Amino acid sequence: MLVGVGVAVVAGTALTVGLWTSGDSGEPSTRRPSGGRSALAPEPSRTPTPSPDRTYPLSKAPRTIPAVREHVPARGPGWRPGKGGRVVVRDGALADEGRLLAGELGLTYAGSGGARAGDVELGLTDEDANAESYTLTVGDGRVRITGAAEAGVFYGTRTLKQEVRGNATAPEGVVRDSPAKPQRGFMLDIARKHFTAGWIEDRIRELGDLKYNQFGLHFSDDQGFRIASDSHPEIVSKEHLTKAEVRRILALAKSRHITVVPEIDSPGHLGAVLDAHPDLQLRNARGVVSRGAIDISKPASAKIVDDLLNEYAGLFPGRYWHLGADEYRALMVSDPAASYPQLAAAAKAKYGPGAGVADLTTGWLNDRADTMRGHDRTLRAWNDGFFSGGTVPAADDIHVAYWTGKEIGARPPAEYLRAGREVINYNDEYLYYVLGQPNAFVYPTGQRIYEQWTPLVLRGTTPVPREYGDQILGASFAVWCDLSGSQTQDQVAAGVRMPLRALTQKLWDPRKPALSWTDFKGLAGKLG
Repeated sequence: MLVGVGVAVVAGTALTVGLWTSGDSGEPSTRRPSGGRSALAPEPSRTPTPSPDRTYPLSKAPRTIPAVREHVPARGPGWRPGKGGRVVVRDGALADEGRLLAGELGLTYAGSGGARAGDVELGLTDEDANAESYTLTVGDGRVRITGAAEAGVFYGTRTLKQEVRGNATAPEGVVRDSPAKPQRGFMLDIARKHFTAGWIEDRIRELGDLKYNQFGLHFSDDQGFRIASDSHPEIVSKEHLTKAEVRRILALAKSRHITVVPEIDSPGHLGAVLDAHPDLQLRNARGVVSRGAIDISKPASAKIVDDLLNEYAGLFPGRYWHLGADEYRALMVSDPAASYPQLAAAAKAKYGPGAGVADLTTGWLNDRADTMRGHDRTLRAWNDGFFSGGTVPAADDIHVAYWTGKEIGARPPAEYLRAGREVINYNDEYLYYVLGQPNAFVYPTGQRIYEQWTPLVLRGTTPVPREYGDQILGASFAVWCDLSGSQTQDQVAAGVRMPLRALTQKLWDPRKPALSWTDFKGLAGKLG
């Protein structure tokens, strides 16, 4: 985090004093390069170095979305892509980033080798730094982008791309940049509404340019199951993504350093699965079906869900997995034990005479978590899938995806934080884009996120105490397709455009934005 930076011009020279830290602790970084790969040294210039006099004004910080955290100004002409310009890499691991940038800026990708005037050079360092941090240096007629890992170098190329797109020239000087929050996501409900693979790929390209690093895919719900299945083909909706399409999406996401986070929601929101397996539907004491809910007292229920979890763990290689766990209808009635006696009996049989339906439901969540731990996944579940009291607590390592305080049994976010849980912010007041605006939902605006929201605002409009900041891992914007015909794909893309830009700004830089909303919106229009 940038703790402080001051700039003074004395006798025609620029004096910049800065304190740079990596991470969110606020403590100064003492990390220095160690052995192995060394930080890049400037190549001998093939053209005269611009004279550091008043021929050039002191450069101004780049105007990008999200804004860079630190810029050390300098005097010089800056850099712009020109005829004969190349992208070179110091490490073969950066070949993909180099080729992508070269194509975007109209340069030649030259592979490994020394940089010359007019070139962009990408390199890795051995600094013990945030893997998403980078340094971008413009000087001597060239650009150097370095980072401790490929992700950071990629983000540096996104900054350069925006600089060139917005102002034609990257300003002279040094950018040092790093995100405030490690998880920056966008979630798409493709279960209720089919989105084409091409549309999803366009969103991933957009997210990559905005420095997002997660793409959530909610592909199973009451209205549809939208990815082809080998273990249970009978549950798949007519309109769906093939596994070949999913693999192309995953490959594109990987090239943009975006992790796809799948969600198979259970034990609720399983209507499409249960349409093909009606014997597993949850029924109340009067025999009435609870739409979308699976009967967790039946062993066959666990088997079919685990079949699906194991199958799609093989398709999605990413680190994170969303288990769902929200809105189980058995717990949305006044007396769960009376309404669903089979669940109450199963709870007592498994967990003892003091256990209830909430304990059985928490045990279901823990069992599904065990299934996914076998695939080495970091797990999350919706906050209303965590219940207080009872005899069975949710596993400590399941992250809380906090979305609402409106559901039955939902607790204030500070309760989860006091218990030491890590949380991802999905605040439905600001970050939920619900097609058709049912149930008093209103389409979120970029301006409201930009001017009012911070990662501390987990529920409603009130922030939690700042002391919990490090437990809030980041946030995700979410598109839900409750009334799927309300908007077309193109309308959804247009509707989320400015909210996505506002959100990345607030997740990347914890400071109050320097630009007014009007200026920020104008910059977004200029950058495309």
